[in-house]
Order: sequence, then structure tokens, then C-alpha cells
Amino acid sequence: MELSHRLVDHGFEVTFVNTEVDHSLLLGALQPAGGAAALGGIHLASIPDGLADNGDRKDLSKVTDACSRHMPGYLERLITEMEAAGRPKVKWLVGDVVMGPCFEVAKKLGIRVASFWAASAECLAIMLDAPKLIEEGLINDKGCPERDETFQLAPGMPPLQTSQMPCMDGMSTPVGQPAMFELITGFNKFINLAEVVVCNSFDEAEVGTFKWLDAQPDRSVVYVAFGSMAIFDPRQFEELAEGLELTGWPFLWVVRPDFTVGLEKAWLAEFQQRVAATGIIVSWCSQQQVLAHRAVACFVSHCGWNSTMEGVRKGLPFLCWPYFCDQYLDRSYITNVWKTGVAVSPGADGIVTKEELRSKVEQVLGDGNVKERARLFMDASRWCIRGSGSSCENFSKFVTLLSE
Repeated sequence: MELSHRLVDHGFEVTFVNTEVDHSLLLGALQPAGGAAALGGIHLASIPDGLADNGDRKDLSKVTDACSRHMPGYLERLITEMEAAGRPKVKWLVGDVVMGPCFEVAKKLGIRVASFWAASAECLAIMLDAPKLIEEGLINDKGCPERDETFQLAPGMPPLQTSQMPCMDGMSTPVGQPAMFELITGFNKFINLAEVVVCNSFDEAEVGTFKWLDAQPDRSVVYVAFGSMAIFDPRQFEELAEGLELTGWPFLWVVRPDFTVGLEKAWLAEFQQRVAATGIIVSWCSQQQVLAHRAVACFVSHCGWNSTMEGVRKGLPFLCWPYFCDQYLDRSYITNVWKTGVAVSPGADGIVTKEELRSKVEQVLGDGNVKERARLFMDASRWCIRGSGSSCENFSKFVTLLSE
């Protein structure tokens, strides 16, 4: 959506196509700001995702597979109907790599293609290099490690464990892992249909939330958010909650309604009452505004790439707690390359204990070097979007290409 806004700023007419489910959520989120009219020139459209109304949309492999098989036909129909209604002919399709099968529709209709990659560039590199990794015997054709080994894709990139590659995650199962790997590596052929790949890199929310933040001292609040897909079991949820309590620092914790399943409501209610003087739990907040607030001291994050970039731009140190896929790569950059954060270490049972969380919060908040490097990367990211900065120049090249 941010990319759509920037394209509109440069004079393009943009139609933002979403699945019907996500479209409904988007409209709901826009309602307080005046609905779709608040998007300022972006047309909204939706198509089915191919799943039944009661389909399991928490299973990423099922969602991706259904979208890949069904959405191209719906997209072709939508474009045809738009042009039949008198809308200008579509010149470009800027699409998420996950929607790669739709690129074939664009080519069929004479529409040029730009691929958008929402995760880190390193994750894209691994996906493209999957055949080479198989050939070298690091992984098999199902995406599973053949041996536990550290490898490096290219000079300047952080080392990576085979066990921490995209898809080598807690969501995978003996059945789901091969299916997910097949889907991800299948995107490679679609990227070749794109003329350019756009990456997100750089060479109002609830009033009560901000009133609470305004009342906190500068750089005192631990902000905790795990994105839109991470799911914690009750035991890990309780360890996280009690760990935040143990730190003694004020905290703002975003807990989605589906973040955990099976947690006793009485336990959560008692916990919230116990920490009412120091911490608040919200179901959603405007993350960019929160990260920019003077009271926020650090970001406990799942290390999704968008969250990572948002935190970097605000100069915040990270406490890294990756959940799956590219998030392990992003953690590696934060802790090993940029050195703007530290990572939690799960125990042998896979659980991050409350004592571990307390220890790492104290470490990241007490490390002056980490804070200074976070400030340096904030300055670098801001320079990149000005005048002759690399991000500004690269976006200008993209705009020029779309204008041809």
C-alpha cells in the first residue's frame, strides 16, 4: 500500500487488488478515517482467493496454493471488466512474487510486469539459489537440510545455518515442508517474467495507547509485536508475559486476537491487573507511529522485513525473536552485520523462558554500542530517501521504467 501511495504521488493511476478476505479487513481498518476515500486516488478491487468461506486461512501453504491456482483467472476477468467499463488500459502489473502465476495473465494480455518482493533481499537470493543449494548437497529436493552446516551466499552477506533457512521453521511439518518448499521455489520461474524486482531496502491508532506513551519517560518503553502470522502456545505466551513483568520496564505489547489458542482468560485478566501500572496490552496499534514515539526504547520483534525496516528507520535497537521463514535471515543481519540488536535463545525444549527474556532486555537496553549503531543506521536510512540517496535514485529509475 505504501508503494501504491508513492506511485500515485508520481501521477500514476493505481488499482490495488486484494483477496476478498483481506479487502474486507482493509475496508474495516479504513472506516475510522473515512473509508476507501481516505486512500487518495488508489482504487480498491478484490478477487476470491480460491478457498471456501470456512477454509483454513492460517495454513500458509494452503492459502498460497489456492491463490496460485485460482486467482489468475479471477484477475484476468477483473482486468477485462475494468477496460470494458471504460477504465484506461492497464500498462503494468506490480505484483507480489507470491502472486507469480498472475504474471502469466499479464503477459497474455500484453501487460508489462514488475515483481514486488516484501521480504529481505537475502531471502530472495536464497530462493533463487535453491537449485544450487540442492546441487551442493546442503538441502534436498524437499527443502530439508542434508546436513547441519553454516554457509554464505555471497561475500558481505551474513552466514546462515541450513536449519534456519526459509521454510525450516516451526510451522513446517513432514507433510507441509515439501509442499511449502515446492511453492516457494516454484516462484523462480515467474520472477523471470518480470522486467524488474522491487525490494524494500535502502543501498491513528487507539488514542489511549498514545496517551499512555506520552506519560512514559523518554526511551523507557519496551515495544513488543510479532506481526500478523506468529502464533504462540499458552506456555510460551505465559513465559513472554511474565518475562516482560520481570524486566520492570514499562511495556506496550500488541496481542492479536489469534496470537494464542487455549490460554485461560482468567490467567490473562489476572496478569493484566497485576501489570496495570507498568504495561498495557492492545490488539492493534499504528506501529510506525509507536516506533517514532520518544518513549520507545527497544523493539521486541519477530524480525519480519517490514517491521525490521520500520525499526531501523526509527533508530531502535532490536530484541530478535524470529518465528519462521525469512525472519531468521533478518535476525542475522540485525545481530551479526548491523549489530543493532541481540537475539533470544530458546531452551532445548524450544521455549524462550522469562528469565532469558529479562536477561536479553537488560542486555539490549544497557549496550551503548548497540544503541549507537541503531542511530547510525537510522541516519543512513534517512539519507537514502533524500535527493541523491540510493533509495531515492532507485525509485526514480522504477518510475521512469513504468513511464515508458
